[in-house]
Amino acid sequence: MEISVTELQTILNRIIAKHKDLRTKGFSTESCRSMVNLMDKDGNGKLGLVEFNVLWNRIRNYLSIFRKFDLDKSGSISAYELRLALEAAGYRLNKRLHELLITRYAEPDLALDFDNFVCCLVRLETMFNPAVTPRFRDLLPPGAIKAFFIV
Repeated sequence: MEISVTELQTILNRIIAKHKDLRTKGFSTESCRSMVNLMDKDGNGKLGLVEFNVLWNRIRNYLSIFRKFDLDKSGSISAYELRLALEAAGYRLNKRLHELLITRYAEPDLALDFDNFVCCLVRLETMFNPAVTPRFRDLLPPGAIKAFFIV
C-alpha cells in the first residue's frame, strides 16, 4: 500500500480537524507534495508505509514543538515564537532568512498556523538535511550554496 499526495492531504486534514486548539486552513496540496518529495526514497511519488510512519513521527514532533512555543495559546505562532520554535527544531537562522520565512509562510497578521509551520520545517529540512541536500546542490551553479546557506 502506498499513499499519494492527495491521499496524504486527506489523511492529514482529517486528523488536524480534530485538534480544535490549532488555527489551520488544512494542509494544501503544495504542502503535501513537499512532504512526499522529502520522504519518498524510491522516487515513485508516493509514500510507502515505512516512509509514512517516519513522516507521521516528524509531524507529531512538529506538533509538540508548535504547542510548546505557542506561548499565548492562540493556536498559531508569532514571528517571535517562530524563531524560538525553529531553534528548538535545530535551525538557528540569521535575521534575513527568518524574515523571508515569515514573509512566505505567515498570514497577514504575521502568525503561522500549524500547516504553514509544518510546510516551513519540511522546506528547511529539504534544504539542510544532509541526505536531501546533495540532490538540491546538484541543481545549483557552483558557489551558490555559500550564498544561499549563510546563517
